[in-house]
Amino acid sequence: MARVANKVALITGGASGLGKATAELLAAEGAKVAVADRNLDGAREVAEKIGKNAIAINLDVTSEQQWIAALDVVDAAFGKLNVMVHSAGVGVLKNIEDISVEEWHFVHNVNLHGPFLGIKHGLPRMKQHAPGSIIIISSVSGIIAGHNMSAYNTSKAAARMLAKTTALHCAKRKYDIRCNSVHPTFIDTPMVQGMIHAGGDPADRRAKLEAQVPLGRLGEPIDVANCILYLASDESKFVTGTEFVLDGGITAQ
Repeated sequence: MARVANKVALITGGASGLGKATAELLAAEGAKVAVADRNLDGAREVAEKIGKNAIAINLDVTSEQQWIAALDVVDAAFGKLNVMVHSAGVGVLKNIEDISVEEWHFVHNVNLHGPFLGIKHGLPRMKQHAPGSIIIISSVSGIIAGHNMSAYNTSKAAARMLAKTTALHCAKRKYDIRCNSVHPTFIDTPMVQGMIHAGGDPADRRAKLEAQVPLGRLGEPIDVANCILYLASDESKFVTGTEFVLDGGITAQ
């Protein structure tokens, strides 16, 4: 129960879904965690549930100034930063013709620009307390495309490449900081529940999602959190610049 003992982790999108599950698991395995989210009340609930080794931070990942302020809060509270988990994400189910310019920019600002800002401003702090690990939650949709996911596909594919270029940059500079991406398929989170309840019979919509997965079921947040725990721990000290696909067999077809 101490796989990330003495580590400090910042998790974006920590108020719900994959971020919440990750914050809880890393804390249970010995880390001090900063639960960051633009939903500050939700982040506080998660941090309060975890206890004394957690703090809540208000963070809109698209804001450079909020990123700098958030990292200052982590420094003040815990004195260092070892792990960054970029879990905040959004999606718009529209094809390339129907999506508006504003929606396109919104999705890319959260899913790509957000991790960029965190890495840009986090690396100078992390390299002072190496070893470190950066984990970007991308998606299986960053590897295979869908006809109605133009912005989501492209933002998540770019996030995958952001992890790779960051990994090589850190290796070249000998920072001892690793960077990897995680690519889940449909996970039973509020985002996927929103898809299920977007119209029509929810049971039927859920069944259609499950039918796309060879294992025949949705993933659970803990499935992704367990992968992130491995990447955050020193067990993965020789793993960098790669992607971990958690898709129930979709890409094996």
